[in-house]
Amino acid sequence: MAMSVVPMHPVIGAEIKGVDLTKPVDQETQAKIRKAFEDHVVVVFRGQDLADGDQVRAGEIFGKVVLRERPPVGDLSTQGGNWDTPFMYVTNIVENGKSLGSFGDGEMWFHHDTSYYEEPHRATLLYSQKLTSWGGETCFANQYAAYDNIPRKLRDKLEGRKVLQMHDYKRRERLNLDVVDLAKVRHHVQPIFITHPATGRKSLYVSRLMTARIEGMPMAESEEILAQLFDISEDPSIVYEHKWKIGDLVCWDNWCSIHMRKDFPREEPRLMRRCTIVGQTMHF
Repeated sequence: MAMSVVPMHPVIGAEIKGVDLTKPVDQETQAKIRKAFEDHVVVVFRGQDLADGDQVRAGEIFGKVVLRERPPVGDLSTQGGNWDTPFMYVTNIVENGKSLGSFGDGEMWFHHDTSYYEEPHRATLLYSQKLTSWGGETCFANQYAAYDNIPRKLRDKLEGRKVLQMHDYKRRERLNLDVVDLAKVRHHVQPIFITHPATGRKSLYVSRLMTARIEGMPMAESEEILAQLFDISEDPSIVYEHKWKIGDLVCWDNWCSIHMRKDFPREEPRLMRRCTIVGQTMHF
C-alpha cells in the first residue's frame, strides 16, 4: 500500500498510513514523512509492532536519536532508571518496590519536552505497549496557531523577551521560585517566541508546567501575562486529543507544540516507550 497522510484535526495532527516501521523506509518515503511532520506538527503511525531497534530506526527519519541524560542531582531511583540509553519508559508499573519508569500516574499539565535544556530536543516519539481500560489520552496544542492568536498589542510588548523554563519531575504544579534551589533543578532561559529552525515560522514557547517567569518583569505582571498566554496556548480549538491504541507510535514537534496527559486508572498497568530527537538552540 502506498503511503497516505490523513489529517486528524483542522490545525494539528495527521495519521500516516501505508508505512511499516518494522522495516527500513526508503529515502523518498522518509522525505514524505518529514514533510507531513512539518505540515501537521504531530504524526501518528498505527498498528506497529516495534522492537527497540525499530523505534530507534523510525526516530532516525526525523534526526539523531539521543541518549537519556541523568538529572543534575537527586535520587535517580525515583526517576525511572535506564539512564544513558535512548529510552524512557513512561509507566506506572512497579516491581519489587521500584518503578520501572517515569511519570507513572495521573494527569500531567501541558508542557514542551526539554524546554529547560540549552538545546531543546526537536521531537519525541512515544510508542504504546500497555494501556488502561480508559483515560490516558494525550492532547497536543499547535503553538504556531497560539502565536497567531496572541493579541497584537501583547505580542508587540513581548517580542524579544525571554522566559525561565525549569523542571523537577512534577506533573501538576508550577515550581515556587521563592523556595526552589535552581542549582538542583534543570533550567534554562529561552525566547518567549521562537522562530522554528526548520520551518521559519513563529511559535509561542511557554507552558503551564515548565515556564516560571518572564525575565526582566515584575513578578506580578509576569504572572498575569503568563496566565493569559497559558490560556491561549491551550485553547481547545488548537488541540488534538489522541486516543491511544496498542501499537501506536506518535511523533510530535517539541518546538511548536505542547502536550498533556489525561488521568487514567492508577491500579491498571500502562507502559509507553519514549525516545527523543537531538535539538538545537532556540532563537527569536
